[in-house]
Amino acid sequence: MDISECAMFANKNPVTYIATTDGDQPRVRAFAMWFADETGFYYHTGTPKSVYRQLVKNPNVELCFYAPGEMGAGKMMRVAGTVEFQNDAALRERLFADRPWVKDLLKSGPAGADVAIFRVAHGVAYFWTMDYNMREAESPRVKF
Repeated sequence: MDISECAMFANKNPVTYIATTDGDQPRVRAFAMWFADETGFYYHTGTPKSVYRQLVKNPNVELCFYAPGEMGAGKMMRVAGTVEFQNDAALRERLFADRPWVKDLLKSGPAGADVAIFRVAHGVAYFWTMDYNMREAESPRVKF
């Protein structure tokens, strides 16, 4: 198993629960992942948002992707890593081409609002299914 398998699972199941911290308080929220490939898992958020401030202060995150199965026993992928903010004009233009509604959000947001593109490019991922219930530590890890 390698990062390409993890990216494929993420692209098929792009709703991601992202855990951050706010001081000593954990915070989790759902994100619509933009895309994943061999270079990481890509997201964006608005700079006025609290999640942006949390990521700047502490870039360590955990991502959770889930594919439902029968009776709630689906397949989950957990990814622990560090956020890297991307300041790349071509990537920004790609975002606006892929998701034109992001520009509209910026226009309607507060003065000075911007979009922050970030990725998790390095970390550890693993899959969980009922086969690993009560044996989570035995699930094979993918370092990327």
